[in-house]
Amino acid sequence: MTSSQMELDAARLLLSKMGVAPADLLTEPVERPQVPTFTDYIPVVARAVSAATARSYSSYWRRLEAAWGSRRLNEPSPSEIKHLAEESRAQAVVRRNAAENFIAAVRCLYRHAVADRILTEAENPALKVAKPRRLPSPRRALADHELIEINAAAAETGDDPYLDTLLLRLHTETACWRGGVLGLRRRDLEETQCLVYLREKDGTSRFQRCRRR
Repeated sequence: MTSSQMELDAARLLLSKMGVAPADLLTEPVERPQVPTFTDYIPVVARAVSAATARSYSSYWRRLEAAWGSRRLNEPSPSEIKHLAEESRAQAVVRRNAAENFIAAVRCLYRHAVADRILTEAENPALKVAKPRRLPSPRRALADHELIEINAAAAETGDDPYLDTLLLRLHTETACWRGGVLGLRRRDLEETQCLVYLREKDGTSRFQRCRRR
């Protein structure tokens, strides 16, 4: 590869990072619209994402709007975003992933701004903020004796022990989310092959086989 070819490749890479196509250099520059404020743009993104994503990020977007509502998207620096993320972590009731979730919410906002051509990829300050290192999850599988104790408690207490133990069996065999159970309909049960049709979070759906007893 010649040095001129290497220079051309480097120029193309730089242009792609800036969100500029080579053809754009041959046309007259178009005046870009004014960058919106956080107060103006957060509702736009909230309507564009799924309901589940909006619920997950709404508290972080409210905090973002409270802090920078009148500022424009291209004004905050990566250092400011990181500082606000740390403030969110310090003030959160459950601090485990507060800073990570805040940065994810900000990145979601800026991804849409880049897609809407409000900002270029190079102007996205959220990409320059590293997410905090995720700590090992405390989750673990239940031991056999723990599962037996839970099923015994459900069978011996409560207003509807039969339904409670049936739900526990469904969760044990399918590992489904709560939403999958709440969305079940009679026609989702296929008795011949012992299948359950589950509709779960983020619009996912699947068939799950259960054991016969």
